[in-house]
Amino acid sequence: MAFDRRRFLGAATASLGVTLAAPLLADRRHPPIARVIVDNDFAGDPDGLFQLAHHLLCRSVEIPLLIGSHLPPQFGGATSATAAVAKVRALLEVMGRTGQHRVVEGSQTAIVSPDRRQPSPATAAIIAEAMRTDVSTPLFYAAGGGLTDLALAWLAEPRIARRLRLVWIGGPEHPGIAVPPPGADKIEFNLSLDPVAAELVFNRADIEIWQVPRDAYRAMLFPRDALSELVDSPIGRFLAGEVDAMEAKLATIPGFPPLPASDVMILGDSPLVTLTGLLPPLQPDPSSSRYVTIPTPMLTKEGGYRARPQGRAMRVYTAIDTELTFRDMTAKFRRFGNNA
Repeated sequence: MAFDRRRFLGAATASLGVTLAAPLLADRRHPPIARVIVDNDFAGDPDGLFQLAHHLLCRSVEIPLLIGSHLPPQFGGATSATAAVAKVRALLEVMGRTGQHRVVEGSQTAIVSPDRRQPSPATAAIIAEAMRTDVSTPLFYAAGGGLTDLALAWLAEPRIARRLRLVWIGGPEHPGIAVPPPGADKIEFNLSLDPVAAELVFNRADIEIWQVPRDAYRAMLFPRDALSELVDSPIGRFLAGEVDAMEAKLATIPGFPPLPASDVMILGDSPLVTLTGLLPPLQPDPSSSRYVTIPTPMLTKEGGYRARPQGRAMRVYTAIDTELTFRDMTAKFRRFGNNA
């Protein structure tokens, strides 16, 4: 039988039109590409809340667990993990998802030493998800802050190392790949949240790591004027309010330098969505972002790297597809607003 290209394209276009007319989150005919445990210091920089809202609107992932993790005591006080959970619950309420996701507190403090550790409320939950035998969907551990809770779970049950993949926003630039920005902190911020935990994950655990170091996450620049265009959406209003609140809070911290005027903001946690949720359906992998594969180095006490040629392979992302990430994010926020 002859192939009628025009008839085929017409039928395909009509079918596509029906599909695109359907609500964004209504299409559950296809199984998720991955499961994602989201772990972030949501009471800190609002970029984590942008990432979480975006992640929750992705059809391609199942999110079985949300973990609110700690900040440095000088920024977040003694109960910053509790505050992080409160931020998550506030966002879920805005999105009409109260009670639809399991939300747990992480540890309130960094690990002092492996021998003096205390399990957090998240420890058992992480282990339970990683050790599930009723699903075969790959499991990502998406961490936008410190690695305290992943390290605590690994110390309690080392077998989880082979059952998940860590995507981590954090760590300094790798020599020969990128250089630090002017005036960079001696120890990169997310690494400084819990150096012992990071050393455990890099130096001792057998966890596969996809790292988005400081040079790559600092490139996630989002225009402030684009945020102002999203305030008609409930999500956009909530996030804009969080940005304003954070800037006001920073102004009250003794010794914190005043922020200069800027037309952009760094949404450095958004690669967690790009690398776990914005994947093609065939050979799912983050095909539009760039990385190099290196042996996992040792993390040093000074917050740097020491080469380890025999280390397990890890990805170091050098460029994230910013256009895809933010076009998808803003489209999802607007569509959510239209359907709210």
